[in-house]
Amino acid sequence: MKRSIEKHLTLREKILETIRDAITSGALKPGEKVAEPELAERFGISRTPIREAFRQLESEGYLTVIPRKGAVVVSFSAKEVEEFYAIKSILEGYAAYQACSHLTEKEIDRLVTINEKLRQLAEEDDIKHFFKIHNDFHELFRKAADNAKLDEMIDSLLHKFQRLRYASLSKPGRMKVSVQEHVKIIEAFRARDGKMAEQLVRKNAEYGGRVLMEGGEAVIPFTSTEKMAASQLDI
Repeated sequence: MKRSIEKHLTLREKILETIRDAITSGALKPGEKVAEPELAERFGISRTPIREAFRQLESEGYLTVIPRKGAVVVSFSAKEVEEFYAIKSILEGYAAYQACSHLTEKEIDRLVTINEKLRQLAEEDDIKHFFKIHNDFHELFRKAADNAKLDEMIDSLLHKFQRLRYASLSKPGRMKVSVQEHVKIIEAFRARDGKMAEQLVRKNAEYGGRVLMEGGEAVIPFTSTEKMAASQLDI
């Protein structure tokens, strides 16, 4: 029985990964239908685990499941992208501000360790693992903010728009820029400068949306004024 459950979960994860990869790579376009019969034949399984995977992907913002029609790849308008990153910026920025007075030195050191792992993954161009560890980085300081309702709101928002965040980090050069942004955020935390931490995290989120909407290669997103402010922290 246990092996049957494990096999079922493994198959579902494979289906999830297959569809996510197809959408993020552009093999499946916005508005395109994802066919259950083809997936069932490909994996040699019934449609039940496929439908379960569809529900999971719908909650992550990859698919819309339409009754009697099936699953369709979600389309996001420029306005929806802009609104998501604006809200993310405000909420995560506030979390960073609150976290500044709560983070222990051990937790800050942990952020450094996580970011070094991200640096390695960026060099290897490993977006799948980078995305997961990147979540760990942000989750650590969000939890340190010690505001359960805030954390719940951010978590729900990020989960719903997971596809956008993945797509943004997939842009050329974006992973390396993200690592550099994290270095500045960590130094703000270590300096216990809540306002600077909030500003940097907000810029991080806003830039993620800008890269996604404008396309092209990611570059360091700080203006000369922001660089001057950051230099006061020796970063």
